[in-house]
Amino acid sequence: MGGRVARHLHQAGHSVVLGTRQTYSSPEWLPQAKVAHIRWHDAEALEDSCRGVDAVIHAAGMNARDCAADPVAALAFNGLATARLLAAAMRAGVQRFTYLSTAHVYASPLVGTITENTCPRNLHPYATSHLAGEYAVLAAGQSGQIKGVVLRLSNAFGTPVWKDADCWTLLINDLCRQAVVTGRLQLHTAGMQLRDFITLEDVARAVLHLLQVEPSRLGDGLFNLGGDAVVSVFSMTEQVAARWKVLTGKDLPIIRPEPSGPLPEPLDYSSDKLKATGFSLTSQVHQEIDTTLGLCRAAFGT
Repeated sequence: MGGRVARHLHQAGHSVVLGTRQTYSSPEWLPQAKVAHIRWHDAEALEDSCRGVDAVIHAAGMNARDCAADPVAALAFNGLATARLLAAAMRAGVQRFTYLSTAHVYASPLVGTITENTCPRNLHPYATSHLAGEYAVLAAGQSGQIKGVVLRLSNAFGTPVWKDADCWTLLINDLCRQAVVTGRLQLHTAGMQLRDFITLEDVARAVLHLLQVEPSRLGDGLFNLGGDAVVSVFSMTEQVAARWKVLTGKDLPIIRPEPSGPLPEPLDYSSDKLKATGFSLTSQVHQEIDTTLGLCRAAFGT
């Protein structure tokens, strides 16, 4: 996600600094970018990384699997490290701070109509640690120290800027890789659960929009960011198979357990608050699937 956002900002005319715990030169996918080595426990180094920067887009964080395995580390990184970076940004005079959080702070699974007024109730360490980071950003924004924005993302998917990005556990990305590597699509459930999917293209567009929108329109800075349609996991799997058929002329078998039990509750993940600031989705789901399949064929095909 960070790579796609960075490339989109560059294409829009912004100068980009990539923050990383690794030490390397500008990557091939964005050679124009500068690189800052982020040392999370060094307050002075964090401040140096933020100096001369107008806006920080904070996309780093532990994934759900790692958070469950080590809840203390989850809170230390998703919560405390976010607060450290935010404090460094404020000391360095950064004007805006955008934190990419998750819709899963609300509940798991997501059901019913969910707006920014819905009370977060998910006690999974992935959710609670992100919520801690959110509160730091929103509190700083409320105090007037910085323009803080929190984006609670639904199920984002799409083409990474390089094949080794840690994105292949995302449902649609995993399905695209399965199509190339195994020649079939395997689900571990019947896939009847409902998800709100959003393309990485629309995530990047939303980040850019909120950097450009007038500060007076940001309100409290908290926004849901989801797609235009809620579909089942199985329906999205069928879409991947259909796009594979269009691109290659070949059928993909879908393997899953037989459906059983009641149908899932309806889901409406509302992004109306964000749209009220002037943002609109492109919702080019098929194009995002096509480019992801294309990358998988080039990177993992034989």
